[in-house]
Amino acid sequence: MSDKNEEKKDFVIKDRRFAHQTEDAPSEEKAKRAKQAADAAEKAEEPPPAGSAPRESQEYQLPKIDFATFIFSLNSSVFVQLGLLEDPATGQKEKNLPMAKQTIDILGMLEEKTRGNLTKEEENMLKNILYDLRILYVKEKG
Repeated sequence: MSDKNEEKKDFVIKDRRFAHQTEDAPSEEKAKRAKQAADAAEKAEEPPPAGSAPRESQEYQLPKIDFATFIFSLNSSVFVQLGLLEDPATGQKEKNLPMAKQTIDILGMLEEKTRGNLTKEEENMLKNILYDLRILYVKEKG
């Protein structure tokens, strides 16, 4: 019975993340190879485009995520869809009135579904944006 207890106490942990390594290699050699693999992976990352900030600082440049930034994002999308702003993907101004109408309708649905749950500032902002976008849409549809 003591032999069984000894068998239970002994166990081996195998790190299979580095399958190319042999199991016989000394632990120092394994650690060295793991560090080399990590260094190689880090060097393999593509450098940021020339003139752009490092990835860490790019994260800090993003706007705060809240209801207002979400609404402003949809507002900007409508401007692009109405052909008032250049499409960031193509760099050209193109009208897509059905998409503009759908995005305006989404904003209208958000106004309806969030009624009573917004601050006065958020409520007024959404109301004013919707009014302006609807007027622009009617002018563009002409």
